[in-house]
Amino acid sequence: MTDSTALYDIPGPRTRRRHRIYGVISTVAILALIGWVLYLLFDTGQFTAEKWSPFEYKGIQELLLRGLGNTLKAFAYAAVLSLVLGGILACGRLSDHRPVRWVATLVVEFFRAMPVLVMIFFIFVALKVQPLPALVAGLTLYNGSVLAEVFRAGVNSVDRGQREAAYALGMRKTQVMTHVLAPQAVRAMLPAIISQLVVALKDTSLGYLITYEEFLHAGKLIASNLDYDLPFIPVVMVISPIYIGMCMLLSWFANWIARRQRRNPKTEAAEIAPAEPGTLLPKGPNAPGRT
Repeated sequence: MTDSTALYDIPGPRTRRRHRIYGVISTVAILALIGWVLYLLFDTGQFTAEKWSPFEYKGIQELLLRGLGNTLKAFAYAAVLSLVLGGILACGRLSDHRPVRWVATLVVEFFRAMPVLVMIFFIFVALKVQPLPALVAGLTLYNGSVLAEVFRAGVNSVDRGQREAAYALGMRKTQVMTHVLAPQAVRAMLPAIISQLVVALKDTSLGYLITYEEFLHAGKLIASNLDYDLPFIPVVMVISPIYIGMCMLLSWFANWIARRQRRNPKTEAAEIAPAEPGTLLPKGPNAPGRT
């Protein structure tokens, strides 16, 4: 008799064989798709030295590095400000005062519904703000509103008994939030927070629409302003892996934080010293030493 779980039965020999066939077919299909893409790239001459030669020049390398630095700078500002704004709006939505809660809810829902590009263009064109502040402001308003909902949902996901027990001990609401609810909610919120920060990192590429010299803007300049038969595909092949690598690095950092939290002494089980032989107290109400 095969073992089983509460959700599904362990697959038998025929099912495992069928799954292996599906896996082989899927692998072959993916490899064929990759081979077809590579064939098209070679057939259209995307790997010729003429199209890759611009990247050998120091000016092009400095342009890409400067764009990458501007992208990271915009992301750093937007990430920090989004976390701060999200925390403030989440506190407003969790407030016991109804007017504060209504205002925070209105702000969150408005900026969550507003497209990021529209906010960036409005701040840049209508308010005549410089490209970097306009980009950071647009990203902060949108991502901060989304993170506010993440924070609120994370705090509400903590068992209600934790809150009631803290209040029973005489703790104030601020103490309950900072010492009881927030530390437990961080674990539930961390994946969603990192996912939203990845979105903010990718949305920094919208800066090229307002002439902010970020990474994508640098690639656009290389592809459109150089007389090398428009090396658009090589530029994409250089920029895309760097964007993907930065997002993967951010995800790795989140996993590292999660592992650190699991190893935190405050969350680990306390070690109990082994019992040592000693004198046993006699039993009974008249035993010596009892009062």
